[in-house]
Amino acid sequence: MPVYVALSKLTEEGSKTIKKNPERIKEVNKDLEAMGVKILAQYALLGQYDFINILEAPDNDSIVRMSVEIGSRGSVQMQTMPAVSIDELISDLKG
Repeated sequence: MPVYVALSKLTEEGSKTIKKNPERIKEVNKDLEAMGVKILAQYALLGQYDFINILEAPDNDSIVRMSVEIGSRGSVQMQTMPAVSIDELISDLKG
C-alpha cells in the first residue's frame, strides 16, 4: 500500500484545542483510520511544523479526501507528500 508523509501546523484554534484537550490528537487519529488512512508513525516536532505523520493509504484519492476533511476543520494546515522506499527507488532506477 502506498506510503505518505504529512507535515502539519496547528492554527491558533488548533493550539488552543490541544492545550485544553491533548487527547484530541488521538481522536483525530481515529477519524483518519475511519477514512481508510493508517498511521504508521507520528511525532511532534520543534520547528516550522508541529507534527509529522507517516501514513499508509490505498491511493492518492484517499489522501486527498483526508487532507480536505482535516483541513476544513480549521485547526491544522497540512502538507502531504507521497513517499517511496529506498528499495523501491533503487529498483525503479535499475529499470
